[in-house]
Amino acid sequence: MEAAQFMHQYTFTVPERYEGVSVRGFLRGPCRVSARLLAQCKRVEHGITSAGVQRIATDHLHAGDVLTLRLPEERERFPVHPNGAPPLSVLYEDASVLAADKPPHMIIYARASQLTGTLRDVALTYLKQRDETAAFHPLYRLDRDTTGIVLLAKDRYAASAVPPTVRKIYWAVCEGLLTGKGTVNSPIGPADDSKVRQCISSTHGRPAVTHWQAVFASGGHTLVRCILETGRTHQIRVHMASIGHPLAGDDFYGGSRNLISRQALHCGTVNFVSPCGGRQNITAPFPADFRRLLYRLRIPLDRPL
Repeated sequence: MEAAQFMHQYTFTVPERYEGVSVRGFLRGPCRVSARLLAQCKRVEHGITSAGVQRIATDHLHAGDVLTLRLPEERERFPVHPNGAPPLSVLYEDASVLAADKPPHMIIYARASQLTGTLRDVALTYLKQRDETAAFHPLYRLDRDTTGIVLLAKDRYAASAVPPTVRKIYWAVCEGLLTGKGTVNSPIGPADDSKVRQCISSTHGRPAVTHWQAVFASGGHTLVRCILETGRTHQIRVHMASIGHPLAGDDFYGGSRNLISRQALHCGTVNFVSPCGGRQNITAPFPADFRRLLYRLRIPLDRPL
């Protein structure tokens, strides 16, 4: 199946194996259009067309048909505050997706304690400077002090189609010496004594699975590679602390800030399928404070990761 994007509309060429499939079945299936977006496009003038003819969801398609999906117009509901925001570090970009390298101490959206300098401000300022009318759709979130790759969809279609294809690799420096690899399969939910803290909870927690692999141990710490099956709040931080190895700098979950002033956690690799660019594998280098930590612990930076 071929797809292309032009000015907030996508075109899909129907392959032979989808001969006779309905418009709804084709868009909801291989094209990964969400039910909500499909309903919105049906209300847009010329929202779903083929050869210039309006199509309805129950129409049947033929191999070689070119189906055009026109997206509803999007408008940001809240103002952008670019003042004080650093330039956006772009690792990858196409017409549908942007991969940004988030620095430490930056939040995704504004909140009472921080109204400006958010990733939203930085990203929308960047797009506006390029005369793009794209909206802000982060496909997942990183904690304020977690660094690395954040994928942003530029429109509602990419926001619904890309997430099922995303695979992330995180790097963490944990306290204590770890060897080999393991899996933490423990449900995570809010702690009773905090609005922010999470905890292992078999009663009100949601399923959470973290796979970890020790990469290099030195100086009483271990560089660990983590892959998530789920995306719970603070998942790596809670899971590694639960097995007695909190992240360096993560005093929220029992780690020490002696060597680094934030949790040593970095989203270093993201693999995904872009509607326009196809399969992508994006990497982000360790930030300066993370590199200094590895240097102090004598964990080699030139080791293949």
